[in-house]
Amino acid sequence: MMKKKLLTPLKEIKNVGPKTLDKFKQLNLSTVYDVLYSYPRKYDDYNAYELSAIENGQKATFVGRVITQPIVRKAGFKRTILSFKLKIDHEIIMVSFFNQPWMKSKIEQGEVIAVYGTYQKPAQRLNAIQLVPQNYLNRLMPSYSLRKVFSLESYQKFIVSLLKDRELIIDDAIPLYLRQRYQLLNDNQLIRFMHFPKTKQQQQLARRSAAFREFFLFQMQLQEIIYQESYQEVGIVRQYHRIPVDSFIKALPFELSNAQKRVVNEVLADMAQPKVMHRLLQGDVGSGKTIVAAISAFGAITAGYQVALMAPTEILAQQHFAKLQELLSPFGVSIALLTGSLTIKQKQAIYHDLATGKTNFVVGTHALIQKNVEFKRLGLVIVDEQHRFGVNQRQKLIDKGDAVDLLSMTATPIPRTLAMTAYGNLDISTIDELPRGRQTIVSQWVSPKQATIIYQRMLQQLKEKFQIYVVSPLIEDSEQLNLENVEALYQKMLQHFPDYSVGLLHGKMSADQKQQVMMAFEQHKIDILVSTTVIEVGVDVKNANMMVIFNADYFGLSQLHQLRGRVGRGQTQAYCLFVSEPKSETGKKRMAIIEHTTDGFVLAEEDLKLRGQGDLFGHKQSGVPQFQVGDILKDYQILVEAKNSAQEVLTHDPLLTRTPENQNLKQLLNYLKSKTKD
Repeated sequence: MMKKKLLTPLKEIKNVGPKTLDKFKQLNLSTVYDVLYSYPRKYDDYNAYELSAIENGQKATFVGRVITQPIVRKAGFKRTILSFKLKIDHEIIMVSFFNQPWMKSKIEQGEVIAVYGTYQKPAQRLNAIQLVPQNYLNRLMPSYSLRKVFSLESYQKFIVSLLKDRELIIDDAIPLYLRQRYQLLNDNQLIRFMHFPKTKQQQQLARRSAAFREFFLFQMQLQEIIYQESYQEVGIVRQYHRIPVDSFIKALPFELSNAQKRVVNEVLADMAQPKVMHRLLQGDVGSGKTIVAAISAFGAITAGYQVALMAPTEILAQQHFAKLQELLSPFGVSIALLTGSLTIKQKQAIYHDLATGKTNFVVGTHALIQKNVEFKRLGLVIVDEQHRFGVNQRQKLIDKGDAVDLLSMTATPIPRTLAMTAYGNLDISTIDELPRGRQTIVSQWVSPKQATIIYQRMLQQLKEKFQIYVVSPLIEDSEQLNLENVEALYQKMLQHFPDYSVGLLHGKMSADQKQQVMMAFEQHKIDILVSTTVIEVGVDVKNANMMVIFNADYFGLSQLHQLRGRVGRGQTQAYCLFVSEPKSETGKKRMAIIEHTTDGFVLAEEDLKLRGQGDLFGHKQSGVPQFQVGDILKDYQILVEAKNSAQEVLTHDPLLTRTPENQNLKQLLNYLKSKTKD
């Protein structure tokens, strides 16, 4: 029934002509379902409360008698204030409409009116937003993102007409036993209470049910993917040879941490299973993910397969290549570096060796996904800083082999909320401890006015033969401004430290220039490296013992933590100074948190709270679902319950065919999937 009614195209609904249909298209609404489940973005409370019950700064509706003539006065260029006094019971407040002089004709002294606005309690002043019509009074009025396509009245009238249609059958997305368990509304009640709540209690009850519903539907889609990957995607058993792998681990110049040992076992066990591996390896900065990747790669090579490691930048790819070549070449591994800056002749030689199987491990950038790159027997793909690659880019590399195992790595710890949403279809391995002997970095938030202290600390490090990173923020909207910042900082360092070598590194330099600068820094030909965030990930210079980050409040917590992780790579005590004078409370809070917290997992959670779910990595995070009602932070417990419920449903009925309820649910999931593709 649902496919005939809820999923009925709007063009088949009575009284929806071409013009109205075009309006719905502008709002991206194409079916009855789309309209009924597009909820209000907020509710304006037009219930009139007693004045004593209103909090300072609260938006509320006030009903009272106008006791003075409304007066319009100028308040600057093209600005006006319309003011009058309103008597509410025995209290008198001042009401002001800003830049709405035409409202004067609608207000008369002596009449009783209802006004909606923000109340400033200490001043007994109402910053008015609108007059409340009589038919809105003592109601919660929904507010939609209609973009002036429809009026509120016409849009609500259409919803009412749909709900009055006796032929409309609204099937429930959530099975009855789950609704009873979690005390949820059925879909019919939910729709009515979301669009036309009579009380705040109704609206809150509907919101909770709506949040559960959208979390549940999302988790159902996610769990279906997991089911398909686990049981329908046939993998290849890649049984590594234990003796050479054990010999490789014993030959390492250090002992693996317990967390590294655990994660290595998880990865190798996955590769030996007859299903494709989809594993995310997360570890704090400096936790030793590269060693885990090296062991995993060596395991795949001993099983007779090739390995590809893709990194987001040439600097990082070169760093990985140097380290992995040093570790693996003594064990007979032929490893190559493939980047965009190689000559055609160099690339062709690598293409040949990969196609013939002569090279069994290649490290590279996006150059790996080019059509010319072919493998004889690709078995494992490792993607470093995986959030910097699109899904399609990763897939292009995976498609160069048969049933290829995937190990994604990130040094940005994933908050538990995002682990259940954006990364819910991946098995997650976590390195939650630092290698033995590694000391905690001493961090301090300092003001730009404390320049003397900053330079003294830097000089002390330089006298002790250590190197220093000086970081200027990347201002995304203006690369030119960014270059001016880093250039100015570079000149300042030259001026303050004339006896030391100062280098400059930024994103506008060519790959060769960047490599030359980094090589000079690694060889200690440069004492102070002034850089933008191109050194954010992967760069590993053990003698770099201090970082000074200027304008640190331009960065998010996770990005600051990534930058800080470039120092303290050796056994000595390292330092990081965050130079900042933030104006906002959020900026001050961010600086206080980064100064006192070195745990990347704690910082990731805090960053998510401060910046919201869509901007964890310093740019719009792909793959993070945007929910209409549910908030993955505030509604975390509902998210957990919805995930458990989705797993329960699919455990009992993996194909969603056993009951009419599940069959309807399957139809709905297919529809939502088609909407996502569009």
